[in-house]
Amino acid sequence: MQFPGTSISNRPRTFNSRSNALTLFARYSQTQDIFTSRLQDSMANFPKLVEDIIQTSINTGPRGAVRLAQGVQAVIGVGSEWLADVSKLTSSTNSSTGLPTQLQLGLLSPLYLRRLFERMGATYIKLGQFIASAPTLFPPEYVQEFQNCFDRAPAVPFEEIQKILREELGRPIESVYEYVDPTPIASASIAQVHGAKLRGSQEDVVIKVLKPGIEDILVADLNFVYVVARILEFLNPELNRASLVGIVKDIKESMLEEVDFNKEAMNIESFRRYLESMGFTRQATAPKVYPQCSSQRILTMERLYGVPLTDLDSISSLVSSPETSLITALNVWFGSLLACESFHADVHAGNLWLLRDGRIGFLDFGIVGRISPKTWAAMEVFLASITTEEYESMASALIEMGATNKDVDSKAFARDLEKIFSSIQVSDLDTEIVVATARETNTNATAVSANLVVDERQMNALFLDVVQVSESYGLRFPREFALLMKQLLYFDRYTRLLAPNLNMLQDQRISIVSNRRSSNRNIYQ
Repeated sequence: MQFPGTSISNRPRTFNSRSNALTLFARYSQTQDIFTSRLQDSMANFPKLVEDIIQTSINTGPRGAVRLAQGVQAVIGVGSEWLADVSKLTSSTNSSTGLPTQLQLGLLSPLYLRRLFERMGATYIKLGQFIASAPTLFPPEYVQEFQNCFDRAPAVPFEEIQKILREELGRPIESVYEYVDPTPIASASIAQVHGAKLRGSQEDVVIKVLKPGIEDILVADLNFVYVVARILEFLNPELNRASLVGIVKDIKESMLEEVDFNKEAMNIESFRRYLESMGFTRQATAPKVYPQCSSQRILTMERLYGVPLTDLDSISSLVSSPETSLITALNVWFGSLLACESFHADVHAGNLWLLRDGRIGFLDFGIVGRISPKTWAAMEVFLASITTEEYESMASALIEMGATNKDVDSKAFARDLEKIFSSIQVSDLDTEIVVATARETNTNATAVSANLVVDERQMNALFLDVVQVSESYGLRFPREFALLMKQLLYFDRYTRLLAPNLNMLQDQRISIVSNRRSSNRNIYQ
């Protein structure tokens, strides 16, 4: 005897199998149509791709071949380091355990790719720094590793520097400068800096000189990166949505601005006008520019004498209250976000000094950022909500800042943010005071200096977690968000050293509210 449903149940199976076949056929047809459509689009775009590659190659010229040879040499060098590390690990451990992921990825791993970028020089170092400051565009492992991408390079011989000075000045060096120190104060991948004294006024100055051939290297490298981006977008149209070529164009524009010292001179003058208009000239300064002996490739500036904000021992000998100096630096920088055309976007210790006269000195305006009042208003709410632990406000602020084309569940977003901040409290970050002593040979006196080691990996991890969870809700932040957060991490370091009891987001002496609206900003437009 059969159950009534038995024979009926067999029929749907036949029907389902036919239905599944029809569904599979429909999906196959749909996929084939999409593939055909994409192939047609690709073939339509192919001539334009070829034209772009040819034109870019023409613009690059012979320097492209030179950079290719240097690139091969760099790859061989870092590849040798990788092989040595693999050999060392396999000889000291059990081979059955396998290689760590870092070594399995080879030169594409964050560590070895960063080393390769450093060997490749100026363009790739700047590209690495861009990766470090753009967590919304790159995987967190790479963002974290490229925080360590150091801009250091051997000095160019002084004879070559003299040649550039003569070319740019258009007259003998001794007619402009009384003296130029042949030993550079600093040397980075793009430029090096020499101390000098002006003829006539006898003023102490520094000359920032663009290294020879840097423009050619930048053009060759950036053209290569552009071609790679174009080919990748051609092969994978999905990358077009992420605007890979657009990102490369932004990087190119940013880098070319950094090697145009006329632009940096304008940034400095804009900041000096901001200080004057806000009445900050007695508290802070930026170096005066001497336009008569500056150009696109050389920048002559007033020489400022002081110490970095991390030199606690020297700071204590210059001012009675390091905390007051830090508050001044914070107020000046926060004020520039809206009251100045651009803000200083690289306030590491080498660029932020306490001067001998007690003022705060802002140096090196090669990297600046610009932020709209709307974005900063959202940023203020975000910063305030970190202190008050109001996660719904934090979520709303991030949604306001992030570009998205879909609705965001703000309550769920707030709950995810709370999980992040509950797992790693900013106030509990690991810090370590390192005390060093040195004995003077003449006086037999002992000098004591202290420095602060902050576990910035935790701070960066917190920031990257926030970005990552925001991206899961479809949010993409402007690069200015990352630039702002990076500067706040620098200031957090200075706070822990100079004023450990200060809360820079809550202290009433620090003005981070938008009370200096853009009335002053128009004079810089």
